[in-house]
Amino acid sequence: MNLSSLPNLICVLRMLLAVPVVWTLVDGRFGWTLLLFVIAAISDGLDGFLAKRFDWTSEAGKILDPVADKLLLVSVFVTLTLLGMVPLWLAATVVIRDLVIGIGAAVYKWRFGPIDGHPTQPSKLNTVMQICYVICAVANAATPVVPAAWVIALGAATFVTTFVSGVDYTMTYIRRAVEVSRGRRMASQS
Repeated sequence: MNLSSLPNLICVLRMLLAVPVVWTLVDGRFGWTLLLFVIAAISDGLDGFLAKRFDWTSEAGKILDPVADKLLLVSVFVTLTLLGMVPLWLAATVVIRDLVIGIGAAVYKWRFGPIDGHPTQPSKLNTVMQICYVICAVANAATPVVPAAWVIALGAATFVTTFVSGVDYTMTYIRRAVEVSRGRRMASQS
């Protein structure tokens, strides 16, 4: 194996971790859920660090990393909601944001060309908030050490960052689409 493919391998492993994370949640083994979810969260930072530090970026990695994040977080949010541990409105916000971004990216690529695979700063913050919220919500279920007030506060912050990052992505790609359209129009007029 070539070391430059290590970030992609880590992303695939994070995708695979979604299954045991959801399984342990459904089974009520919250300690295991926390352990597996934290490992997955650390892997998210590790693959990004390796890709940037050693210039091991790839086109596959630009697709795998966000897909791994979405698969893990969306499956966990949906499961936590079905278990009554996360409010429906929060999970719906997370899922709708990801659907809008995914559909928007597909439409942009189809109509305007390649997508810049770099996450925006609001999106990075949102991912951190979602991870922290899940950890707190599961930890609260596992042990009374984590106060419910923390879960509520992180839920509110997660809602805000999810909404802001969704709007940020939408506006960013609308601006880019307008620029590409203008460029095409100018090129056709010359």
